[in-house]
Amino acid sequence: MFPKVKGVADNFFDMPYWSGVIKKIESTLQSYNFSQINIPILEHVSLFERGLGYETDVVSKQMFVIQSKKEDIDSQTDNAICLRPEGTAGTMRAFLENQSNVATPAKVFFYGPMFRYERPQKGRLREFHQVNLEMIGIESILYDAQCIKMLQTLFAQTLQMQNIILKLNFLGETQDRQKFSQAFVADLQPKSSNLCAVCQVRLSKNPLRILDCKSTTCQELFRDAPKLSSFFSEQSKQDWQLLQENLKELSVTFTIDEKLVRGLDYYNKTVFEFASVNLGAQSAFCGGGRYDGLSEQLGSKVKIPALGCAIGMERLILILQAQQIDMTPKPAILICIIPLSTAQNKLALHLAESLITKGKTVEILL
Repeated sequence: MFPKVKGVADNFFDMPYWSGVIKKIESTLQSYNFSQINIPILEHVSLFERGLGYETDVVSKQMFVIQSKKEDIDSQTDNAICLRPEGTAGTMRAFLENQSNVATPAKVFFYGPMFRYERPQKGRLREFHQVNLEMIGIESILYDAQCIKMLQTLFAQTLQMQNIILKLNFLGETQDRQKFSQAFVADLQPKSSNLCAVCQVRLSKNPLRILDCKSTTCQELFRDAPKLSSFFSEQSKQDWQLLQENLKELSVTFTIDEKLVRGLDYYNKTVFEFASVNLGAQSAFCGGGRYDGLSEQLGSKVKIPALGCAIGMERLILILQAQQIDMTPKPAILICIIPLSTAQNKLALHLAESLITKGKTVEILL
């Protein structure tokens, strides 16, 4: 007997529940004029190296790269292929490759598996599932407010979830982050020997990610460091203010978290996470933000502003079940046909086919 691979899960019994949740999510997205798409599970490693950033944990530690004896697939060349670790870069790649046939703004979503080499624990698997939604070709910050409001309505009203926390931050533009990084590094450099090993590397390669460190020692070291918001341009200040005003106008409750930077380098301006106390340490079950520069990072000659997020389905299901929220659709009435003799078997088969063509659910007990 072969056991399943570490970090994956069989799902024999919860699929009706999953299907009920996914249908409600799809219905909500379609009411906001999102269209369903599908993109490949296999992508080039270079897509994520350029899109997510070479120094991110996803690219440097967590990708499943395919090894093959075939010459056209080599893990050490530009042709290297991997199992997708996230969905945004692949969606933008698909948009750029097909944009002559796609109208903008493009509001799309898809559901499927992602793969990351992580230590399995509650709410974290090596094969996990996400609903990804992306809005491509949208510039106004009002779309950010609408997207966040849509998600809050989905979670709090459609799915009836309790105790949901929305964390919000604003990362400004590239120039804002560059100015901040210089001041931030200058402040931390004299204390760098006290940083954790990971943050010592980040200090020279990706200082912004230090804000994401969970070490209490590191947090104490940068507690009084310069704030990113102090380096915002006038346009960034206006966008950040406008986003907050419109969320309040839409009755969206949020908490500003200046340490929230997300784990991928393509984000700019708006970033957000929805979290729940039911998940313990892995509290976030939905996260996203704006990624206006990703198109150019992937080879586009023009900047295509975009916004998106991912809903972690395993974590979402854990919360719903912990809160005892029933999402299983009501089963159809089952008609059982029981032949009383072998002579009636043919009649039973014909009767079953007749009922099934009329939309009934039928089982023959032979």
